Amino acid sequence: MKGSRIKMYDYLVVGAGLYGAIFAHEAKKAGKKVLVIDKRSTVAGNIYTEEIEGIHVHKYGAHIFHTNNKKVWKYINQFAEFNRFTNSPVANYKGELYSLPFNMYTFNKMWGVVTPEEAEKKINEQRKEIKGEPKNLEEQAISLVGRDIYEKLIKGYTEKQWGRDCRELPSFIIKRLPVRLTFDNNYFNALYQGIPIGGYTKMINNLLKNIKVELNVDYLENKQKYNSIAKKIIYTGAIDAYFDYKFGNLEYRSVKFENELLDIPNFQGNAAVNYTDKDTPWTRIIEHKWFEFGKDIDGKDLPKTVISKEYSSEWKLGDEPYYPVNDEKNNELYRKYKNLADKQNKVIFGGRLGEYKYYDMDKTIEVVLDMCQSELY
Repeated sequence: MKGSRIKMYDYLVVGAGLYGAIFAHEAKKAGKKVLVIDKRSTVAGNIYTEEIEGIHVHKYGAHIFHTNNKKVWKYINQFAEFNRFTNSPVANYKGELYSLPFNMYTFNKMWGVVTPEEAEKKINEQRKEIKGEPKNLEEQAISLVGRDIYEKLIKGYTEKQWGRDCRELPSFIIKRLPVRLTFDNNYFNALYQGIPIGGYTKMINNLLKNIKVELNVDYLENKQKYNSIAKKIIYTGAIDAYFDYKFGNLEYRSVKFENELLDIPNFQGNAAVNYTDKDTPWTRIIEHKWFEFGKDIDGKDLPKTVISKEYSSEWKLGDEPYYPVNDEKNNELYRKYKNLADKQNKVIFGGRLGEYKYYDMDKTIEVVLDMCQSELY
């Protein structure tokens, strides 16, 4: 309106995901005026959970919070109470079921071995196939667990996930796979682990309490308008999009989901089942109710179930970006954008898309809290 005063904010936060919500919370706590905007119709970014029939459905893929960082764990527990969920996925290879992580159950099923000593001997025999430093993901996997496990439990799944031959993928991707000579079914080696009771959306809403949030707003289409009402911008969108793809677009892996509400109480008996053969089109099926032990908030058994078939797909502009493809070509392109970003004295780029990095949730919290420390205090 003509003559009306435009409200000035200390910070405009672009993106209401975990990174943006934590920064907004800390900025408000430090006495700053904050506005959060998001192009989606919901807050929480990719950790958004939607309630269907009393089940908190992880809309953009399974998110299990896990960390060894006590400071991070203590921080996030201010905004949610976490349950005792432990990530224990199962691998389905053509109807054969194996334990993930690779542990004594896996080795027993694969080779009939019973003791850790027998398992270690078998793995070491098969590891010998790789001489010297592994040059790609296939060699890395064989050097960790041998060819049998690689062929049945890693190869097909990974090639579906990344849309590339394992010999073309960098070795570091597979370093996140735990291998152990015990019967411990916990996928993560983390001291602290769980799912927020009531879902992640509730946790993000707690972070954003009493902070102005505008949804369905595309910042890049209204950049001038929003830049004019804030002294500083915290941008958590894609860094290449911010600079209008000046050097070309960075690549991502995308994920598509087929959700089904089933009128049965139990579909697969586990939160996550990975399909590790190449012929099954989906990479895994998530059954969301098991993240909260099949119970509603009052502890009653839920009569229905929601499953999500997850398909990995080649990303194209306009698709949801999930995982940065941090190969040499893309990292080089990112460095060009990073040089431009460093020259923006009014804009801070953060989060998985803003920094073109694969971040687990705990790492996101750690990084944003460090940034808050230098920016706000």
